[in-house]
Amino acid sequence: MTASALTRPGERERLVVKIGQIDWRFTSLLCVIAGIGAMMLYSVAGGSWEPWAARHLIRFGVLLVVMLALSMVHLKWWFRLSYPIYGVALLMLAAIEVPGLGYTAMGATRWLDVGVTRIQPSEIMKIGLVLALARWYHSASAKEASFHWKLIVPAAMIGLPFLLVAHQPDLGSAMLLGLTGAAIMFMAGLSWKIIAGVTVPTLVAVPFYVMFGMHDYQRHRVLTFLNPEGDPTGTGYHITQSKIAMGSGGLLGKGYGLGSQSQLEFLPEKHTDFIFAALSEEFGFLGSFTVIACYIAIILIALRIASLSHSHYGRLGAAGVTATFALYVLINGAMVMGLAPVVGVPMPLLSYGGTVMLTVMIGFGLVLATRVNRYAELPKGHSLF
Repeated sequence: MTASALTRPGERERLVVKIGQIDWRFTSLLCVIAGIGAMMLYSVAGGSWEPWAARHLIRFGVLLVVMLALSMVHLKWWFRLSYPIYGVALLMLAAIEVPGLGYTAMGATRWLDVGVTRIQPSEIMKIGLVLALARWYHSASAKEASFHWKLIVPAAMIGLPFLLVAHQPDLGSAMLLGLTGAAIMFMAGLSWKIIAGVTVPTLVAVPFYVMFGMHDYQRHRVLTFLNPEGDPTGTGYHITQSKIAMGSGGLLGKGYGLGSQSQLEFLPEKHTDFIFAALSEEFGFLGSFTVIACYIAIILIALRIASLSHSHYGRLGAAGVTATFALYVLINGAMVMGLAPVVGVPMPLLSYGGTVMLTVMIGFGLVLATRVNRYAELPKGHSLF
């Protein structure tokens, strides 16, 4: 292709228009959260860019470019690839069970060993599930979305990956998949009769699942959550130290780089699951509130973008991604405050970790693509492509 073909006036104008349609407030807030994350990773590493802060910034920079590139992709391509992405993710989850393909670490088989690298299929499924459900509901009638035997299809879409991920075992990711799927079904118009009919038996079954269905270490986490003071130096250590760190920050915090719990290595997983506790210790309630306010602003802007889409697929896709992001924030926040069991769910963009950041940024690529293509009309039907 010649240089002139790449710079035709019409193409340049369309590209400029698309770039202008990106919500830069939303993008700026993502940069703010990632910047605060790098700042905290620098602090908990004892004032060093290694081993976490520099890598965190590099990953975010690369994925920011990926997100903006994905925002330029027309919504019809997201639509066409929805079922294939879900299918590939489901096959990868099943392949983990094949001897020689699944990689086991810390007692869990959550990765797929492909030779040159290891892939965590549950992260791909978090995007694939949202895309597949959004596509199915795009072609479903209001009756089929509310109360109909065809709801067995989206229920199976959620149930299969949930069971495969729970079997790995990865309770945190399984919870996110199940709750995200439930949120999309609710937003699509699920009947309150079905909601009540599923919720009540589920609540009754939870105690039995905790006692007889969970692995021992998962059961200990739940029991520790109910009584962390019962074993403060053992299974309750994580929650106890996190609550001490958050409480000791007070209103304004101890100061940047002066958090004793994180600097003196009392706070476990200070760079991943419990980085929000480290932030609370150093910047207090005011700093924590500011970060939560940024998260809330991101969620509200994303939901606003979803509501403006002319296609049902765009609305549910963007809202589903937002639900996943909100659940990350809610579960991690509750976990570090001792309001939920420790399930290994990080704080998105704040915690160190490439897989969650990849999932979040690709998902937000869909959100921005929905914003750029909000007037796009998509075909009905359940064909594969």
